[in-house]
Amino acid sequence: MQKITPFLWFDNQAEQAVHFYASVFKNAKVGKVARYGEAGPGPAGSVMVATFEIEGLAFTALNGGPNFKFTPAVSFVIDCKSQAEVDYFWEKLAEGGRTDQCGWLQDRFGLSWQVTPTVLIEMLNDPDPAKSQRVMAAMMQMTKIEIPKLHEAYEAA
Repeated sequence: MQKITPFLWFDNQAEQAVHFYASVFKNAKVGKVARYGEAGPGPAGSVMVATFEIEGLAFTALNGGPNFKFTPAVSFVIDCKSQAEVDYFWEKLAEGGRTDQCGWLQDRFGLSWQVTPTVLIEMLNDPDPAKSQRVMAAMMQMTKIEIPKLHEAYEAA
């Protein structure tokens, strides 16, 4: 068991979210589901918590009611090895949600994700500050990150 587990608070869509995330990520699985009993506070029989795993990381989803909402102050970064992988996660997670600048999006449940190609981080950490700044400037113009455009900026003289 991992020492720290992300615990995600949903109004009443925890089970939907768990199945959605398990369908998006190829290395994912749904775990246990605990339901509210007669003592509540949720309706008897409704999902209280559901566990799931993505890429070996365990999560817990809670149906806690409308008191708290997700904000972009906390997000999950997806390390993508190719443009095809960026495109896949961007399309799947953005459906029914909203896209933002620099590879950020909020999914249909309001959870924030950063769909980030590995090469972007490598370019931003280049020891040549002119190259990394050109890449940063290019990224700031994007919503979904486009690796060919990053390469153009990186290689520009």
